[in-house]
Amino acid sequence: MSWNSQLQIGKRVVALDQPTYFIADIASSHDGELSRAVELIHLAAKAGADCAKFQHFLAKDIVSDEGFASLGEQSAHQASWKQSVFEVFRKYETPRDWTETLVAECNKAGVHYMTTPYDVAALDLMDAVVHAYKIGSGDIGWISFMEAVANRGKPMFVATGAATITDVKRMVAAITAITPDLCVMQCNTNYTGELSNFSYVNLRVLSTYAELFPHMVLGLSDHTPGHASVLGAVTLGARAVEKHFTDDNSRHGPDHGFSMNPQSWREMVERTRELELALGDGIKRVEGNEGEAAIVQRRCLRVKHHLPAGHVLRGEDIEALRPKPENAVEPFEAAKVIGATLAKAYKKGDALLRDDFA
Repeated sequence: MSWNSQLQIGKRVVALDQPTYFIADIASSHDGELSRAVELIHLAAKAGADCAKFQHFLAKDIVSDEGFASLGEQSAHQASWKQSVFEVFRKYETPRDWTETLVAECNKAGVHYMTTPYDVAALDLMDAVVHAYKIGSGDIGWISFMEAVANRGKPMFVATGAATITDVKRMVAAITAITPDLCVMQCNTNYTGELSNFSYVNLRVLSTYAELFPHMVLGLSDHTPGHASVLGAVTLGARAVEKHFTDDNSRHGPDHGFSMNPQSWREMVERTRELELALGDGIKRVEGNEGEAAIVQRRCLRVKHHLPAGHVLRGEDIEALRPKPENAVEPFEAAKVIGATLAKAYKKGDALLRDDFA
């Protein structure tokens, strides 16, 4: 298996040394209205998203009405749905004749248009207008479809919620046998938005992925409230983040409650950009803004009383005090100067300089 350490999405590079790529999943938040979908694209762009993503499924091709009926009561986030799973999916399909308008609006807003295709017909329709594909966690076992997507030769973001490491390895092997352009995204597939979900996000899986797939682009597909999971993921190396997006969390619909809104999205992006700056390059140094601090906070060796030239320096002649001028002798260097004959006189409080003992 081999993979690239960076992905090219249009003119944007997604890589460990690049800013995090934010995918706003508009999904069903358009509520069946094209005008809302357009508005959400522009709101997401203003809030700092790099990409507006839609989901292209047809209820009849993604869920079995009879299968869900046989489960009895709906579970998890679906428990609050007033209609059957099949009916809800059918209600929130993204009409495929919206595509030209959505692509044009994404271009106007300056964000990438992306989709999660759930059938080959959607894949065929979208291939001419997308830079990359997102595959949802639920399709991690549908290897033949992911191979069909991989054969389109475009970067793939694949979420790994509700999956084992065996599932992930199988998926990675299948995709990378065809294309090296893959981002594996840690995900917890619980859409309730409850605070208890933080116990299950398991961000350290990103470290596991980094060990298993060295230098692969990693990401997070997240449904927890706030920014904690995102900031943690970025710290652990994720450079692609997908979150659901809406304009109003109080609206009725399957995704609004746990989605980010324009205000929380903007804050998430701003905090992430601060974190990226704070992470640095890992090289320990006196930083550019620490020059004065290195002088006023560190100690050097200073003489405790007047010392004439020719004096043999003793331990009791010196003490470690702030500040430490440039090239001053530091306390850990005391053994190098004790016993030396002074070439010049020193006044009380003078700093010993390395050049004086060269």
